[in-house]
Amino acid sequence: MTDHIHHNCNLNIRYDQSTEKWNKVAILYESMPGWIGHTNGIPYWFGQEEDDVFITASVEPSGLAFYAQMKDNDWKAWIERFKSLATKELGYAVGEPEDGFI
Repeated sequence: MTDHIHHNCNLNIRYDQSTEKWNKVAILYESMPGWIGHTNGIPYWFGQEEDDVFITASVEPSGLAFYAQMKDNDWKAWIERFKSLATKELGYAVGEPEDGFI
């Protein structure tokens, strides 16, 4: 039995932000642990959906959405690092809207 579980996270990185900010997000993607690149335009870290461990992201009207399958502690460390680096790069507090980040 695996101890990898599914995780979802929606961040307040809006689809309609400037190209300059999206370019910063693209650079941030590549700097994150486990980066393996894009497949059919979709970013992946560690693996893809058919693998035991993976993270993927998509741009949704509600914001930047992540979907992952991995150990809980590994996920928490990874997404907190992403939020922290994104906050520095984008110039505003990045977090989940349900936690009050707009």
